[in-house]
Amino acid sequence: MNFFKKLFNKDQAEPRVLNQPHDLMVKDIIIFTDSFALPEQIRGQQFQISAINSYEFEHKVITEWMLSGTTHTELYLSLDIDDKSYLKLSLKINEADVEQLFNLEQFSQIFESPGNALLELQTENSAMQGWVCSQYQQSKFAEVGYFHRQDHRSNAPSKFEGKDSGEQFELYSLMGSDDAYSIDVEVWQDGDTDVFVNYYRPLSDISDFFPGS
Repeated sequence: MNFFKKLFNKDQAEPRVLNQPHDLMVKDIIIFTDSFALPEQIRGQQFQISAINSYEFEHKVITEWMLSGTTHTELYLSLDIDDKSYLKLSLKINEADVEQLFNLEQFSQIFESPGNALLELQTENSAMQGWVCSQYQQSKFAEVGYFHRQDHRSNAPSKFEGKDSGEQFELYSLMGSDDAYSIDVEVWQDGDTDVFVNYYRPLSDISDFFPGS
């Protein structure tokens, strides 16, 4: 009898151990610290991973986790990996936010070749507190990428045209005078434009993880 018990227990799936953001899956839960260095929308908050997307560029693929919490704010998480890894927290902003934060004439220079726009913050509303810095210098101009509504951590995106090739877009990026901040502007083939303000924080700003399944 003991022999059969051992065989049966061997077949049981081991519980997932989750201790780093790279391993996050849909339905997993993350909790941020209550550090005052974090924006109010994130500070001490709990989020569930509601979707995992992939950004494909010429030499890399970036995983993006969509964070769902108690508000309808569009928040995203990715990892900025260089000598060290940082959390890249992204807040999608609308046209009215852009008009309030920046001079539109300066903002339009982002799309002018060769891409040397200098962007200065003209005002900051309470919703943007902690998300923006005083000045940005353009760092990327019309970099072609492909957006996939799929998780490609374990398999590379398709190299062939078709339904799996992703949605093509152009990326325009600016780095803040404080390196903890940046802006990404994504221009899609149909002309739609998405703007994100980004904030870079240490991995330790996630205080806990809970597997969703």
